[in-house]
Amino acid sequence: MPLYEGDYDATTANVLDTYGWGWHSDTGLHVIRLFTSGVFDRFPRLKIIIGHMGEMVPFMHDRILHFESHFGQHKRGWTTFWNENIWITTSGMFTLPTLIYALRNTKKDRILYSVDYPYETNLDGKKFMEDVQKSGLLTQVELEMLAYSHSGFSENL
Repeated sequence: MPLYEGDYDATTANVLDTYGWGWHSDTGLHVIRLFTSGVFDRFPRLKIIIGHMGEMVPFMHDRILHFESHFGQHKRGWTTFWNENIWITTSGMFTLPTLIYALRNTKKDRILYSVDYPYETNLDGKKFMEDVQKSGLLTQVELEMLAYSHSGFSENL
């Protein structure tokens, strides 16, 4: 039986395969594979920045924890790895619900502001930051940390 690829035009197929979905799911899966392969046990100080509000991983966090015992033995568990080795960026994921969900399992000092140009605009990013400020989701200090100060970020690299 041939693989059904869909009855859509080349542009739609490209968007699904790349910036609309594929890049994100592929990158998220790669991060999980890096953890399960033991890379971070061998290199515990390795740091990774993941774009697009964590490339779907924060949204699958509970499922990852549920199946963590199937990933073999590790010196440090998934949550420790996520808290110590990973930063995520906003990169064009400019909605409050997305940020709120990421904050459920990602420390505030591990989320960095970025725009994702040319796929998104600086104006969209500015509006997002204004929306975050108006929402009261973050304190002024936390908002500044998200926007530019990233307290301790460079020292941890």
